[in-house]
Amino acid sequence: MLETGVTEPAEPWEYSLTIPHDPRAVTICRRTLRLILTMHGLIRLADTAELVATELMANAVLHTKGPATLRVRWQAGVLRIGAWDADPQPPEPPGELASLTDSEDGRGLALVRACADLWGWQPLARNGSRGKYVWCDLVAA
Repeated sequence: MLETGVTEPAEPWEYSLTIPHDPRAVTICRRTLRLILTMHGLIRLADTAELVATELMANAVLHTKGPATLRVRWQAGVLRIGAWDADPQPPEPPGELASLTDSEDGRGLALVRACADLWGWQPLARNGSRGKYVWCDLVAA
């Protein structure tokens, strides 16, 4: 049971939101994600989910030239948040978060790794475009 008295959703669900190559669209992803989680009774995951989604989508917009897609999936007590972009190159491996505190950039995937229960990436073609999908899982404990 969640604090609001609403049980966690038992049925799996998935949402996708494709955004243009525009840094302002990352805010739309973050706000949409909070709304989705609120509607499904998962508000307690919203702060962490917003943080990792923002980092994933910001990376997709900042380091590629095309559109990006936020995917959010709930299944068996696990919230998977992922970002697809049109660059098939793997993401840079994250550094240790403690060593990046004074860095101007490069903290995104380190934050994702620190906040998520599991994360990874895979090549993924979408609508005829080669690209990659970077994802992370948050387990609702």
